[in-house]
Amino acid sequence: MHNAPSPAAMRSPAQAAPSAGTLAAAFALGGALTLLTIHRTRALRAGAPAGPADGAPLMRAPLQVVAPVDLRRYAGLWHEQARLPNRFEKSCGGPVSALYTLLPDGNMRVRNRCVRDDGRISEARGIAQAVRVAGLPGAGRLKVRFLPTWLSWLPNAWGDYWILKLDRDYQVALVGTPDRQYLWVLSRSQQLDEATISTELEYARTLGFDVDRMVRSEH
Repeated sequence: MHNAPSPAAMRSPAQAAPSAGTLAAAFALGGALTLLTIHRTRALRAGAPAGPADGAPLMRAPLQVVAPVDLRRYAGLWHEQARLPNRFEKSCGGPVSALYTLLPDGNMRVRNRCVRDDGRISEARGIAQAVRVAGLPGAGRLKVRFLPTWLSWLPNAWGDYWILKLDRDYQVALVGTPDRQYLWVLSRSQQLDEATISTELEYARTLGFDVDRMVRSEH
């Protein structure tokens, strides 16, 4: 038994083939859409603002931390040289320092101090814990809590503290958060030279931090 021809096959050649006018209109419409797409793409490229470090892909790349970090050497007094604006230090108008004390259990006691705009001293005490990273023993990834111990279960009780850059003498450190919203330049000396600060900031720029917003600490 033979299959019946389909309705399309039963059409005459004149009915099945599109007219010359239809083809010409289709080509014209396709060409116009192509030109419009090209012009829009060029306009977007010309007018698009450059992202941090002149490259948005860097913003998507996960940050790497220093490893290993000897917390015994890292402990001690650090002086803030520059920071991204944050609500915790909004009233700090003078020197800012952080004192880290290594405890017997491996955690670190934290004491942050700053001189307020009115001359008074503001102080916050907390605890820092090292976060284990697979394949990176001694990774400079910590979490810090300033809330009381009985509130440590809260989701937002702990904040990230990532050591992104550290010189071999443990004199200058670049500390930030993986979301690139927080960044600090710390040093052992109370006032770091401008060239070293600029070097730290330029490195942070390559990591995708908006260093143009950095606030220099007063000394």
